[in-house]
Amino acid sequence: MLLILILLPLIFALICHVTARRSEAACWYVALLGTALELAAAILASLQPDHSLVPGLALLGPELCLALDGFRRVYILVIAFLWLMTTLFSGEYMAHYKNRGRYYSFQLLTLGLMMGEFLSQSLAQGFLFLCLMTASCSVWMRHEQTPEAHRSADGFVRTTWIGCGAGLVGLILLYILLGTTSLSALPEAAAACQNRGLLYAAGFLLLVCFGARAGMVPMHNWLTNTHPVPAPGSALVSGVITKSGIWGVLAVSCDLFHGDALWGAVIVVLGLVTMLTGAVLALVSVNLKRTLACSSVSQIGFILIGIGMMGILGEENALAARGVLLHMVNHSLFKLVLYTGAGVVVMNLHRLELNDIRGFGRGKPLLLVGFLMGALGIGGIPGWSGYISKTLLHEAIVEGAVHTGSVWLHAAEWLFLLTGGLTICYMTKLFVALFVEKHPDRQAEFDAKQPCMNWRSALALLLPAALLPILGLLPGRLMDPIADLGTDFFRSAAPGHAVHYFSSENLNGALISILIGALVYLLFVRRFCRKDGRYVDPLQKKS
Repeated sequence: MLLILILLPLIFALICHVTARRSEAACWYVALLGTALELAAAILASLQPDHSLVPGLALLGPELCLALDGFRRVYILVIAFLWLMTTLFSGEYMAHYKNRGRYYSFQLLTLGLMMGEFLSQSLAQGFLFLCLMTASCSVWMRHEQTPEAHRSADGFVRTTWIGCGAGLVGLILLYILLGTTSLSALPEAAAACQNRGLLYAAGFLLLVCFGARAGMVPMHNWLTNTHPVPAPGSALVSGVITKSGIWGVLAVSCDLFHGDALWGAVIVVLGLVTMLTGAVLALVSVNLKRTLACSSVSQIGFILIGIGMMGILGEENALAARGVLLHMVNHSLFKLVLYTGAGVVVMNLHRLELNDIRGFGRGKPLLLVGFLMGALGIGGIPGWSGYISKTLLHEAIVEGAVHTGSVWLHAAEWLFLLTGGLTICYMTKLFVALFVEKHPDRQAEFDAKQPCMNWRSALALLLPAALLPILGLLPGRLMDPIADLGTDFFRSAAPGHAVHYFSSENLNGALISILIGALVYLLFVRRFCRKDGRYVDPLQKKS
């Protein structure tokens, strides 16, 4: 079954390529069937017990194993679900594009390679899948064939290959030191390693490799410049392609440096910088999709902070581990919803600048509800799923600050709350521009664009959007069981106490972020990000 998850998309990619020679329109049906069968296969695989499989070249043993555990169960379902929903939306969004067969073929190829990485049982094998994925992604990322699309894809390839070069050196050094890159053998081998300096060097090189794919600062520019990618593809880039980098950061942190406070502190600092940088860039952006891309950088920072806190907290890392897994899942869903909403705007107006699209969402209740669910979710508003994962990450920081007495972790907590406020602020800015304000010249034209999407696109938007409040209102029944599944891969214990998500202490944290967001919106966005009734980027140099 694990091999099927890799091979099935590759087979459908070939079928799609052959079909395109006769009918471009038929390629969508092939891709939709392929992604639907992939989701069905992922559901069947998730019902199987934990196991490992050696698909070939048995002489390499554990270096070429596929593995299934709780974390992988969760993420193969997330990946397959996102691919199906974005393909469903692509039917309308891509209808007027040329070379759709190439687009769908390479997206299916990417799906198979991504499944291969997440099921890999060794760093070397995951690294190989990541490298192959770079080539397949770059094709559909440059699909529009504009100069901007080529620059975007070239930036992605350049950053990833620099990272892969560092990763290859790191893997070679790691194999020389430990004699293996198998995730099951690394913890024992790393614990016995006497040369910690070289081990840290190998780990840092691998962090550069996987951090580049995740969009970690200072290797984030490729992610903030992905707005020329077709909107369904953008949802995949931000929602799951970045998680292929997080997979590697997790593997290195959990298996090479489990409970290592120094390593954890480095990751936390990088996470803080990434989180804050992405939020500031999103706050000042005047491009809809670029704002969402910068937001992805920020949310990757939240996840990195959780990974770092796992190292700082050592054996008491349960809250951090649970927050990481749940925020990974949440962020994938947020970006699926928000980019689908953005895609509806783009396919109607073919514009991305806020000044060109403001007011488009007025009188369009389905678009409004879908986008609002994504905005409330990513903003961490109580009652939506983002609040649950951010609460766990916040509690992990507080626990680390209390246990270690570190002043810098107390500062990290306030940066965490501040960035949560900035997230609320830039999502408010987008929502007001799209659904509250009126366009000064074209509002009557916008109002006449009814309906703005067909039923398939509405389903792709509203189905994942509905999950966000459902998960957020039932964390004990739905989100905690998901978090429990990450125990083995994250090498975390069960939490020492139940988390009371809606306690006054946790609600106060969310309230602080909401107040910060409101103040920044009123005092900064309305005063400095608007000039003469138009949105402007205050950080952009005047010509």
